[in-house]
Amino acid sequence: MDQHARAKANTFRALHHGEDVLILANAWDAGSARLIESCGAKAIATSSAALAWSCGYADSGAIPPRVLADAVRGISRVLTVPLSVDAEQGYADDAPAVAQTIAMLIDAGAAGINIEDGSDAPATLAAKIAAIKTEAAARGVDLFVNARTDVILRGLVPADQVVDEVARRARLYREAGCDGLFVPRLADMTTVQAIVAAVDPLPLNLMAVPGLPPASTLRALGVRRLSAGSGLSEATLGYLRRLASEFLIEGASDRLFTPDNLSWSGMNALFPKDGQS
Repeated sequence: MDQHARAKANTFRALHHGEDVLILANAWDAGSARLIESCGAKAIATSSAALAWSCGYADSGAIPPRVLADAVRGISRVLTVPLSVDAEQGYADDAPAVAQTIAMLIDAGAAGINIEDGSDAPATLAAKIAAIKTEAAARGVDLFVNARTDVILRGLVPADQVVDEVARRARLYREAGCDGLFVPRLADMTTVQAIVAAVDPLPLNLMAVPGLPPASTLRALGVRRLSAGSGLSEATLGYLRRLASEFLIEGASDRLFTPDNLSWSGMNALFPKDGQS
C-alpha cells in the first residue's frame, strides 16, 4: 500500500473525530463521485444499492465482488478525497473469503468500508470484522471499518429492547476491531441519545430519513457521521424517469434544459484530460 493511500485512510479516520458531523453524500459511479467531491465533500462513500444499479445488478449481494472492485477503482481514480465503500455483508458467509474481497477493495482504493450484520447472528459479523482488520493490517492500511447493525432496519427486536441490543452488538463488533457503528433507520432523538451513550467511544453513523433533524442538531446529540444512503441516487433516477418519459411521449426538447443543468464543459472540466488520475 503506497503512502498516498495510507494518508487517505488516516484522513478518513480523523474526519470522524472533528468538530463537525462527517456528512457523506453517497455516490454510485466515478461521475457522481467526482461531482459530489466538487461540491465540497470531505470524503466520498458509495451506496451499495446505487452502485449495484449503475453496474446492472440488484442490491442485496447480487453484484460480483470483482465487478464491485472494478467500479471502486474507477471511482478512486478521479478522487482526491478518501473513499469508503459499502460492502454489504461481504458477499460471502466465510470470514476469510470476506477478507479477501475487502482486500480487493483496499487495493482498488478504499480507505474505509461499511459491512453489515443483516439477519445473521452477531458473531458472524464479528468474525468477518476480525478477519478484515487482519487483512488490512497486512496491507499496511488502517482501514476504517464501519459496522452496520440492522436491529432497527429489520425490526430484529421489540422497540423496548433496541438500545440494549444495539449496545450488545456494538461491544461485540468493537472487540472484533470495528471503528464505527452504523444504525440505519434510527431517527428517534431519545433513542439516538441513549445509543450514543451506550456505544461510546464508537462514532455513531445515521442514515438520512424523512424527519431527521439537520446535522447541527445531530452533532449536539453526539452523532458523528450522517450518510445519504441511496437517497441521492433515488432522487436523481426519479427525476431522470420523469424527464425521459416526457421526452419519449412528447419529444419536447425545451424541458431538458433548465437553469439547474450542468453544462457539458462544466462537467467535462472535472475530469483529467489525459485519462490518468
